[in-house]
Formats: sequence, C-alpha cells, structure tokens
Amino acid sequence: MLTLSEDKLVELKQFMEQKKKEEFPESHLIAILHKAQELFGYIDPVVIDIVALEMNIPRAHIWGVATFYHYFSLSPKGKHTISVCLGTACYVKGAEQVLEAIKQELKINIGQTSQDGSFTLQETRCLGACGLAPVMMLDDKIYGTLTPKKAVEIIRSCEK
Repeated sequence: MLTLSEDKLVELKQFMEQKKKEEFPESHLIAILHKAQELFGYIDPVVIDIVALEMNIPRAHIWGVATFYHYFSLSPKGKHTISVCLGTACYVKGAEQVLEAIKQELKINIGQTSQDGSFTLQETRCLGACGLAPVMMLDDKIYGTLTPKKAVEIIRSCEK
C-alpha cells in the first residue's frame, strides 16, 4: 500500500482543484493521472480513490483509463527500465532469447520490478532500430546487435 506524502497529496489536491474550475473538469482525468504518477511514481488504488472522490468521477471509469493507456503504471517501477523489443525483426534475430536471459538474471517476468527495486522489465513492439536487431532500451539508451550474454553484461554494468 502506498504511503502518501502529505506534501505530494496536497499538491495533487491543488492540481485537481485547478482542474475543477475549468470547463468540463472530468475531461482532465488523464492530466490528473499524469500528475499523480509524476508525484507518486505510479497510480496506486489509494490515489484512484482520492481522484474519484475529489473529482466526482466513478472509480471504475478511472481504472478503465489508467489500465487502457500504456504510459500509466499500476505498480512501482524500478530505478531503471529495460524495454526489450519483440517486433518482427528483433524477434527473428533472437530477442526472445535475450529476454529470457534478462528474466533469469533479474529473476523477474515482464511487467515486474526486481526485488531490490533497481530494474523494471517490459516488452515493446518496436524501438525503431530494426537494423540493429535485436535491441533493448535501458532507460533512454538503445543497445543493439544483442546476444543474451551481451544484454546481461549491459545490465550488470548498470548496477555499478
């Protein structure tokens, strides 16, 4: 369960108060969820309850929006995010083996965060670097022509 920082909670409530004053306040739900994720790192059920109450929007509607958009995370993310491309070019050139090596190294599955909170693993369909397949992105940097061994070495070097 999320421990809400009083300062961050006040900031979120002030942001929502601003949006309530504008025309069609319910149309600002995505902006409010972005603000909540920026403040807390993810969208916790407690935050959804607060938004529902403050904005008079049904909780189910907020859940629908939060789960529909890929940007929103419903669980805490790690310090680093690893995105492994599973698009056609990467898949054909061995992305699945790269992904398996990363999963074994970090002892997590897609969508999970390592126990130490260092890495979150996710899959993607294309990173736009097909000529370097297979590729992964570690935070904002793309690594290409990967092998399972090379991917694990990159992750280990990031831990230092």
